[in-house]
Amino acid sequence: MAKADPNRILRLMPIAVGILGGILLLANRSLTPNLTDSQARVDALGVILSAVLILTGMLWQQVQARTPDRVQLVGEEGFELAPNLPEAVETELAWASHILLTNTVTKSLIVLYRGQVLLRRGILSPNADVKPGAILQRVLDKKKPIYLVALSVYPGRIEFDYLPENTQGVICQPIGTEGVLILAANAPRSYTKQDENWVAAIAQKLDHTLSLSFHPQGLSS
Repeated sequence: MAKADPNRILRLMPIAVGILGGILLLANRSLTPNLTDSQARVDALGVILSAVLILTGMLWQQVQARTPDRVQLVGEEGFELAPNLPEAVETELAWASHILLTNTVTKSLIVLYRGQVLLRRGILSPNADVKPGAILQRVLDKKKPIYLVALSVYPGRIEFDYLPENTQGVICQPIGTEGVLILAANAPRSYTKQDENWVAAIAQKLDHTLSLSFHPQGLSS
């Protein structure tokens, strides 16, 4: 549920002042029998100022409407790597996860590769067992990303019980043909197209490292 904007009255003030100023200017013009050049210039300036105030108020309303509601994700912050990973993989996973957590709205992420969780980082759910549900399985099968812009409205959200319980948005990005990068955000509709492109590039880099580091049979469980 969206929270009430505590600054709503403040955001409406420029519109109200601009409209009031325009009305007063119109009334003043109507009641003035002989209009001087200086008064005409003042009236023109007043009209411009009123228009700027109204436009500013409208822009403030749009900015507020586009600002997603952020929450504090439930869980403990952590950094978990699967045991016995090659050093090159550990380094790559640490680098990629740091980049995503510091340069996007991502607050929690998981790397699943060949059926095993290689990494969990950020705000972590108590449930560390990632069992692919219908949505995640579709990503693995189709090799195409899925962005759930507002997780709370999707019936399939229950499959993401391995993410913080109040996760607001999720990206499931394929890692080549054998893995998936799962990102959780603390605000709905918060990933931009640029973010999505950045996530895809990171996943491609991970795929290169992981495919070179593991034999075809994958990691031992």
